[in-house]
Amino acid sequence: MDGQGRVHQRTDRALPPIGSPLADLPTPRQFRAAAARAASPAAQARLARSSTPQARRAAALTVRGELKKLLSRGQITDAQHDEYRAIYDDALRTRSRLSGSRGDALQGVINNTNFMASRGDLTASRLPAIFTTLKRNREWWTTGRLLSYGERVEFNDSELVWQYYPGEGIQLQVLGTFGKGNGLWMSRDGRRLGELLDEMTSLASTRGGALAWEYYFYFGGGRPPWASAMAQATGLQVYARAAELLKKPAYLATAKKGVQLFSVNATTGVGVKTSSGRRFLLYSFAPSQQVINGFVQTLVGLNDYWEISRDARARTLFKAGERQARLDLAATDTGAWSLYQIGGAEADLNYQTEVTTFIHNLCDRSEIAFWCQADRRFSGYLKAPPELELLTTRVRAGSTALVRFEVSKMSKVGLTIRRDGATALATSATVSRGPHGYAWKVPSAPGTYDLVLSGTDLAGNYGTTKATITVVGRPGRARV
Repeated sequence: MDGQGRVHQRTDRALPPIGSPLADLPTPRQFRAAAARAASPAAQARLARSSTPQARRAAALTVRGELKKLLSRGQITDAQHDEYRAIYDDALRTRSRLSGSRGDALQGVINNTNFMASRGDLTASRLPAIFTTLKRNREWWTTGRLLSYGERVEFNDSELVWQYYPGEGIQLQVLGTFGKGNGLWMSRDGRRLGELLDEMTSLASTRGGALAWEYYFYFGGGRPPWASAMAQATGLQVYARAAELLKKPAYLATAKKGVQLFSVNATTGVGVKTSSGRRFLLYSFAPSQQVINGFVQTLVGLNDYWEISRDARARTLFKAGERQARLDLAATDTGAWSLYQIGGAEADLNYQTEVTTFIHNLCDRSEIAFWCQADRRFSGYLKAPPELELLTTRVRAGSTALVRFEVSKMSKVGLTIRRDGATALATSATVSRGPHGYAWKVPSAPGTYDLVLSGTDLAGNYGTTKATITVVGRPGRARV
């Protein structure tokens, strides 16, 4: 969006493309499908609760009251108070003029601000990011076009990356912005990189005693504000790289203030202590979601930051995390593919490609033999065909039997049974790894039937195996 409120579509070559490992945080599976269709149920419920004039007035009084408290305590200046109050009031006035999806999107951002105010989360350090979010949403939904889930937005006077989430408006995409920072670093665009990091420094908050880059919207079961180890570590990585490239030690000092967040336990911090070391979390609000790809990428970011900064605390955290990550990798490695998280389902192709890329990067950066072995193994998973084994070898003529088989990873598995050139069964389905079965109405003619199992995995690798299945005759009736 330009300064006149006109929207232009373009490609930001520094920004990782959609689907890239560093484009944005992966959406939890249970949230993704619903969010892609419409606002989440939680967002709809919040919108309904805030739709009455009385509720809106009460919420507005709370936000204004929190700003007054911060002013009276000397935590913000008169000028800051007036600026934030004006942004909030402008958003309310604009909301009253908007209808439909535009009004709902802006109302979602207002609701998030109201919610954080009601919980005492409008701290002085968070005000710049929260009210910048309100300001940008008011600008966008006044003249900007409607957006689809996941579309990304930029403004011509800023390097920040925003992303659209139904029911939540456009939100600062912390990981995407830092991913763009890495792109600018790789292209040696020092001017834009410096502008991006200066903006992100101004929007950092204090969380658990550490400098943090937070998210301020509902997402995957989490409520604002929340943080991500993966986004935080990528931020440390970019700040350290920029300090070296631009000869600005202040960027390294900023990054050093963010390291502490990895030492703070969830749900405030982004880690949990384990018997083997420390696990870093994709989402601070979900310590039970033990997601391997985000964990590994966090280690990559911490390692890169340490290589430049030589910050001993970061090295200690990396070692503690690396010990636990070995165990988590083993718990998610199926021998042919991987699980998205410990105890979860198999990863889809996008996540499998992500974790393979992250493992490769960790091997390349750290040169630790364990991760280099894992790199070779996981790279092989993306190229190896599924392995198939027939488990049922005998069935009764004239019965309805379950022809059981086993497959090594999620695949579309086809089963064909023939005898003397005639097809007795042909079927297929996409199934997860492990044992499965297809129902077969067995012919009445006993004998040996030829069987072919074929499988195509998520990466398009094709495997097949041939076998035979014996149809035995029905038992004769006993004579009196």
